[in-house]
Amino acid sequence: MKRIFGLVLLLGVLAVLAVPVVMAQSSGPKVIPPNSVAFGRTYSEWSAAWNQWADSIPVAHHPLFDNDDCSVGQSGPVWFLGGKFCSINNPNCGTDNVVRSCNVPAGKALYIDVLSSEFSSLELKDPKAQIADLRLLCESGIDGATNLSFEVDGAAVPKLKDRFRVQSTAFVFTLPDDNLFNAVGEGPFPGGAYFPGVDDAVYVMLSPLPAGPHQVHFHGFLPAFNFTLDITYNLTVAK
Repeated sequence: MKRIFGLVLLLGVLAVLAVPVVMAQSSGPKVIPPNSVAFGRTYSEWSAAWNQWADSIPVAHHPLFDNDDCSVGQSGPVWFLGGKFCSINNPNCGTDNVVRSCNVPAGKALYIDVLSSEFSSLELKDPKAQIADLRLLCESGIDGATNLSFEVDGAAVPKLKDRFRVQSTAFVFTLPDDNLFNAVGEGPFPGGAYFPGVDDAVYVMLSPLPAGPHQVHFHGFLPAFNFTLDITYNLTVAK
């Protein structure tokens, strides 16, 4: 079934490509636009990697279930952040207001899932499910999203849904036995590797932030699930 995120297998990245950036504000953090190739990947490829990361972590130590810190499963030049999980099996997900603290090493970009809809052959219980059909299901989940906002250090990134909505490439994902699918009521599914999965989402990538404190805040609403998401990350970037 479809999962909505208020929201890895982290592959090695060899080089950072020069990409254009847009400023969250004239002197503030830089937002890498979604038509860029950043750190060796497109937004669509980073979206697939985000899902692989989220799917691979046992719930008992999952930072998006607030059971461990944001460093779990992270490696390489880009770290992943996100919100909370809501399942189509829950018609009234309610409101998730979450404030998290996160220590980020110097030089790490951040790829942030603001709001997303994911679907896979596993949830559809059809190993022959076509990628195009899964994409249509994801689109229907995110089309109705409203009240989207994203601020970094108090500066808003405008037109999120118009500018930062992206579809992931199709991806293989590996679940542990203690997996998020089961935790949100979509299983029971055993651990293992599955294909394909896809998502349709609003993601924002931030270039590495200067040392010191920063705050990222994002918000969204999915009427079909009565799901309001309001997430704040208080970040501390190391020197």
